[in-house]
Amino acid sequence: MVTKLKKERFVIATGNEGKVKELRHLFRNARLALFDTTELGLRISVEETGTSFEENASIKAKAYAKCANMWSIADDSGLEVNALGGEPGYLSKRYAGQDATDDYRMEYLLECMRHVPNGKREAVFKSVIAISSPKGEVKLFYGEASGRILNEKKGNGGFGYDPIFYLPELKKTMAELTTDEKNSISHRAKAAQKAISELNAILDG
Repeated sequence: MVTKLKKERFVIATGNEGKVKELRHLFRNARLALFDTTELGLRISVEETGTSFEENASIKAKAYAKCANMWSIADDSGLEVNALGGEPGYLSKRYAGQDATDDYRMEYLLECMRHVPNGKREAVFKSVIAISSPKGEVKLFYGEASGRILNEKKGNGGFGYDPIFYLPELKKTMAELTTDEKNSISHRAKAAQKAISELNAILDG
């Protein structure tokens, strides 16, 4: 990161309550005070115009950091399905339409994969976490989790595509994991750990 981190106050660059909760938990071991937009009394609407996880994470991080005049943490993540040529990818949230619910997104994806046999349903969850200064200096951190897409939903935890993303090594979907289990193996957890290491090093410096 170009500028030395002088403040420990960060705004969480998302309006997604599930993601806010998860990021708070993931960054609990970093010496940071995290605030969401509600706590700061901010109203931010950011159009994700990028064509990659990296671009969209950076767009959100810069916009929230500038609006809040503090450092920000943004995440852009999604599902890449081999049988769909890598879709939905960075369009994961908008794949079934701009205002689609999580349930409808999953139903839409499962319908798209209706004729894909069980042995060809491999997928990867990818996450890019962006840390931005108020001046727009950005650092990116990456994480991935491999699995496969089920034919039906299982589990009530998590959010997004978690109930249909199966982890063979754990014999559970992402939505069936406990918070501690998910935050030890998820794509977002892996990216967060890399970010925490750098943030702590900067604070110690």
